[in-house]
Amino acid sequence: MNAEVRHGDCLDVARELPTGSARLVYLDPPFLTQKTHSLGTRDRTREFSFDDLWSSHEDYARFLDPRIREFHRIVADDGSLFFHCDRRASHIARALLDTIFGQDNLRSEIIWHYRRWSNSQRTLLPAHQTIFFYSKSAGYLFNPSYGEYSPSTNVDQILQRRKRDEHGKAIYDRDESGAVVTGGAKKGVPLSDVWDIPFLNPKAKERTGYPTQKPVLLLERIITLVTAPGDLVVDPFCGSGTTLVAAQLTGRRAFGIDSSEDAVALARQRLANPEKTNSPLLEAGRESYRTADDAALALLEGLDCIPVHRNNGIDAIVTQNFNGRPVPVRVQRSHESVLEAARILASAGRTKGAALMVLVVTHRGGDLALGQSLPTGVVAVDSPALQVREALECGHRDQHVPLRRKADA
Repeated sequence: MNAEVRHGDCLDVARELPTGSARLVYLDPPFLTQKTHSLGTRDRTREFSFDDLWSSHEDYARFLDPRIREFHRIVADDGSLFFHCDRRASHIARALLDTIFGQDNLRSEIIWHYRRWSNSQRTLLPAHQTIFFYSKSAGYLFNPSYGEYSPSTNVDQILQRRKRDEHGKAIYDRDESGAVVTGGAKKGVPLSDVWDIPFLNPKAKERTGYPTQKPVLLLERIITLVTAPGDLVVDPFCGSGTTLVAAQLTGRRAFGIDSSEDAVALARQRLANPEKTNSPLLEAGRESYRTADDAALALLEGLDCIPVHRNNGIDAIVTQNFNGRPVPVRVQRSHESVLEAARILASAGRTKGAALMVLVVTHRGGDLALGQSLPTGVVAVDSPALQVREALECGHRDQHVPLRRKADA
């Protein structure tokens, strides 16, 4: 276990760390709430609390200033600092960070958006917190992250290559004949600065009973964005140890500090038995424009492909191109013969410039047996369920030879 937790004032303990030793420092200090935070475990055997009380905004700023300067020292030249806050202290933190790290090193103002049940009390319901992302220099490590395309994205938007015109406007790239140029394999949509990561629900496995506990998923995203395996991650206000757990789960080294002995003990306990709660919301995504066939996509599990929405002939696009062209995939529906499904795929695929199209056959039709052939460019492969059924019918799996046709080069 490459993680250490220390008890004490983070200003004093951080001075023991070598200059430039941390690839990432994550700060989640008190939020200037002007109250005492208390919460207990579900079985009510332990209670955790800390004071977030300040005489003034200036008092709060005087607390942060020397600590941020010390954390700036320990960040590597190619490292980053993330500062977690909300509306009450964001203006104070931003001013200090701009002064110490430099305005030009502000990389992002991340909005962590979540939904929680609460009474708004004559104001808008708070549904986000702010995370400032600063780098030590322009040469900081950054690992691009990509997500799935929005369900409102159609197949043309995925495939067609774009460029900037003389006015800087994004347009589709076209060849000499005026045809739209198909782009290469795309990785997805770059991660934005608005993060929809659910707040921990009261029954989450990783819930410890510590007030202001953040989800491991949030810290995993931060850590993997700006560090590499083996790097040192430092959390000077580590609380229950979420950052340390996330670092451990992602193969990073971790160093945590907290002024509460109870918090330090809890963090060490979590490191001995790390828990992470998976998010159905993140796994399912937004469904408002989703039209892809879930049953068809289930048959493509394990294939590196992009699900296609809002297209009746194509279920997915393989991320690897064939001869520089896209490879559409369709799963045969129960009401379609093999030839009908192949023709639907061929019609849709040709409009996208495909030379190779893959049809997943789920059941046999009679049309191919009568001498019909697949459309040019369509390759038929049998689904696992069909292979098993026919193997059982034949009594031996090797007796079945799938129908295939070579694609034109």
